[in-house]
Amino acid sequence: MRDAVVSSAATREAILDATDRLLARYGFRKMTIDDLAKEVGIGKGSVYLHFPSKEEIALSHIDRMIDRLKETMRKIADGTGNVEEKLKAMLVERVTYRFDSVQNYTQSLDELLSGLRTSLLDRRKRYFEAEAKILADVVTEGQRNDVFKSGDPFDLASTLVSATNSLLPYSLSAYELGDRQVVAQRAAKTADLLIRGLKC
Repeated sequence: MRDAVVSSAATREAILDATDRLLARYGFRKMTIDDLAKEVGIGKGSVYLHFPSKEEIALSHIDRMIDRLKETMRKIADGTGNVEEKLKAMLVERVTYRFDSVQNYTQSLDELLSGLRTSLLDRRKRYFEAEAKILADVVTEGQRNDVFKSGDPFDLASTLVSATNSLLPYSLSAYELGDRQVVAQRAAKTADLLIRGLKC
């Protein structure tokens, strides 16, 4: 039974990996379930055993990307360094991780997934709230240590999220955003300004 669970999880991951490659190659509208099945080396019916639709596959691919980002942000939050260093690293990571995740796409995520706009916007709101909760833990730590001024930590963290969203590859493709190093530098400068505003 355990082998079946592992095999099922591995197949699901393989489908999501193939989705990433096919989104880069064809885009969402041209990608088909047949393409996915062929890319993974499974039958079309096996794809439907894991996902009810092409839309859910694409959204699950984005969910997985954000789950991995949140895991990395939590590691930074729980790691060593002072609160300013951790907060800066987390803000830069939320920008560069997304940039790295879509660097092979020729379109922005908004263009690529335009057929899923309503579902994607709803999910995006949840993504940003979840990221703000992780950032809020570090803001709270900074407030306890009298490094950051008082205020609702989640509200302050939500402002940090909103302020760095302009650097994300949603309305612009990774190519249009420019060189990764430049994007990382912009994210670091933005983080420095934001953190300065938080300090007592």
